[in-house]
Amino acid sequence: MPDIPFRTIEISDPRFEHEGLRYVTVKTPNLKGRGDLTVWLPDPELLLKKPVPLVILLHGVYGSHWAWSLKGGAHRTADRLIRENRIRPMILAMPSDGLWGDGSGYLPHNGLDFERWILDDVPNAVAALVSPEMAENFKNTTCIAGLSMGGYGALRLAASYPERFRAVCGLSSITESDQLSQFVEEPLHQYVQIDPVTESVAQLMRQNRDRLPAIRFDCGTEDQLIEANRTLHKTLLEWQIPHQYQENPGGHEWPYWEKHIADALRFFDQQF
Repeated sequence: MPDIPFRTIEISDPRFEHEGLRYVTVKTPNLKGRGDLTVWLPDPELLLKKPVPLVILLHGVYGSHWAWSLKGGAHRTADRLIRENRIRPMILAMPSDGLWGDGSGYLPHNGLDFERWILDDVPNAVAALVSPEMAENFKNTTCIAGLSMGGYGALRLAASYPERFRAVCGLSSITESDQLSQFVEEPLHQYVQIDPVTESVAQLMRQNRDRLPAIRFDCGTEDQLIEANRTLHKTLLEWQIPHQYQENPGGHEWPYWEKHIADALRFFDQQF
């Protein structure tokens, strides 16, 4: 095992794993405690093909690391697309958001750095499961996606740290931090950042417009966040920031995300 920068790391026993899913718990200073993630690895023979992107999938409010696999079947979708030769082999990393309140927002706040948990700890934890060569390639092959609060986290992190990601995709995304109030019971002042620009996906994309990764986002036409996504799309068009935007039938619900995670994975594949 490579030198992993955690005080402790626990990895599930392959005897009890299923469908390529592995489970990891680490202790990290960023959370001042433990963080969990589910990792899906395709067939080992497929991992010999290069490059093998690392795809980080962020869940929404109320959820945890198991949501994308056990509510959305993301690993089954990836496996099917790989076997149909519609996407290259990919590794899926599905972390918890840090389990603060109804949702951390993937923002640093209240003395905990939920941002660095995703940016640094998650790739380092996945590195414990793969070869050092493959882990080194994560620097150039990492993509990130998320739903709802996770879409906000994905779009915001990719806009804030564009050099860290090859591509980003948001599904039914929150686009401004104040929209968290539609979902969480914690007061919004708990999420406030020192620089208000860093709470806005659009403003961050404008700030780093010359360095952004490939951007895609979509939303259901019956989704409560549809107007927020339309506004983001319109704003990016006005600012001439390249992106893909799509509206589909559906609401703010798992059947929508289960179906359209395939769009995100195909988009990521196109970037290689």
